[in-house]
Amino acid sequence: MFDAGKSQADVVRELEVSRQSASRWHAEWTKGGTPALRGAGRAGRLPRLSEHDLTRVERELVKGPLANGYPTELWTLARVGEVIERVTGVSYHPGHVWRILTRLGWSRQRPARRALERDDAAIEHWAKVEWARVKKTPDGERPGSSSKTRAASASSPR
Repeated sequence: MFDAGKSQADVVRELEVSRQSASRWHAEWTKGGTPALRGAGRAGRLPRLSEHDLTRVERELVKGPLANGYPTELWTLARVGEVIERVTGVSYHPGHVWRILTRLGWSRQRPARRALERDDAAIEHWAKVEWARVKKTPDGERPGSSSKTRAASASSPR
């Protein structure tokens, strides 16, 4: 844009960036031309696990916790961290293990807490029949009210 004669203000408006950024870019362009404006590349630390490592980790996770030597069929961040370390030799904090799982497309899931002895048919029967029988309800003859005054006046003749 600077090569085309655009001002810093034009760059700010068209690219919707701050004046400071446009000014910095203009100074770099003035010193080194268009090549000086090339990006520095990826910011931050490089990942410690390659795509190949992630594939190996996921392959182990898909086998399940029992196949990986755990006593229950439940993945925890600590367990996943142990699998990552065993497979790749790289150790991660559980908070970062969650980021890796998200990157792999895994989501947080909790098993439903239900007793093994649960009888859904008996529960449904109790809710429909027994609960309806024992539930306190106002008389069916008149509308219910939480006001003692109203209830008393509704039952007295006018």
